[in-house]
Amino acid sequence: MSSNICPECNQEWDGYWCKPCNSKRFQNNFNKWTSGNDKIDKFIQDAQLNANDDRRVIEWIPYNRFKDVKQIGKDEEVALKKFDNFVNFSDVLNEMKMHLKTNGFIVVRFYGVTKDPETNSYMMVLEYAEDGNLREYLKINFNNINWLQKLNNLWDLSHKLMNIHELDIVHQDFHPGNILSYSFKSDLLISDFGLSKLIGANPNNPEKKNIFGVLPYIAPEVLSGEKEYTKAADVYSFGIIVYEMITGFPPYPDIPHEKDLAMKICNGLRPKIPFHTPKLITRIIMRCWDARVTHRPTFEELFNELWNYWNDYYHYLKEGKNKYSESIIQIENSEKLSKNLRLKNSTTTTPLNYQTHPRAIYTSRLLNYSNLPKPKNEEKFEKELEELTKSITDLCPSNSDLFI
Repeated sequence: MSSNICPECNQEWDGYWCKPCNSKRFQNNFNKWTSGNDKIDKFIQDAQLNANDDRRVIEWIPYNRFKDVKQIGKDEEVALKKFDNFVNFSDVLNEMKMHLKTNGFIVVRFYGVTKDPETNSYMMVLEYAEDGNLREYLKINFNNINWLQKLNNLWDLSHKLMNIHELDIVHQDFHPGNILSYSFKSDLLISDFGLSKLIGANPNNPEKKNIFGVLPYIAPEVLSGEKEYTKAADVYSFGIIVYEMITGFPPYPDIPHEKDLAMKICNGLRPKIPFHTPKLITRIIMRCWDARVTHRPTFEELFNELWNYWNDYYHYLKEGKNKYSESIIQIENSEKLSKNLRLKNSTTTTPLNYQTHPRAIYTSRLLNYSNLPKPKNEEKFEKELEELTKSITDLCPSNSDLFI
């Protein structure tokens, strides 16, 4: 039993983190530092007193501890997210709170807060993801990404969004620029909670009526103003990301991201899914894109389905199992078609050869468009989705519970 008793206070602990001892240690240091802002001081102190493990701890980190503006402590690389002085301070504090609630293995780790003494701008100190963001990664590496990695990335991402939604948090700005990694071959991390909110928090705040984000990733019911941002709107964004993962192309790269595109999206426009995409994945994408909000899947459903496909494919590649299952047949056929297409286009000088319109904007911005139509699906969308679901259920009767 001695391993379950803290040697310092003789209370039970997990052998790693003693909350009473660490809380007392932090509290004894409260008078030795200040951020210069009472609200930030309280935020950091509350986090330290309530932490149940080291991933829930954040610190005040003096700016002079940084070297080359990207390293801290024993040469551990970090990233600094700077908040300009004109940004609403309550928004800054909200982002810190949302990030702390999800701190750990789901998101980019939040180490603490610092302040640039020259500009007086506060900064979040975050872990540095050396592989960068998903958009840049796809641009350079897409032709080297196989279906095992695609499925691994997608179930991993759906699992992390499932965990965020279980905390009753909606991200509200979910796009590949906010998906980071140390190594995209193994693990993805979510970043940038600047627009995130707890469901039900400040429902009457007029500032929250403004629509911010990257136009192609915003659900039509949010664009039109018909509904506020919900968990289902994050699911719509995920559907666009799945499309981007399987094609390598950002949505609508060749047209301006302006009101005309917003109107078309509300009227049912969606990116064109390539013919060689496995039907199982096409169905996932279409369900996420459905203008009928209640018809979209939850992240729990998406995680279970994607995990099954990855698991089957992994054991097929490693052990030769499941080779006659419909998911394996579809993925293998897609892999062969993709390789043939790459061979035909082998004369291209860049990994992905496409032109981006100068007004196709993939960074978050204010997008308040008036008089947009009520969201709907394109004429054939619902019938195609229904037929696709039926064909998959007929082919995979043993997995029909996945397609309800």
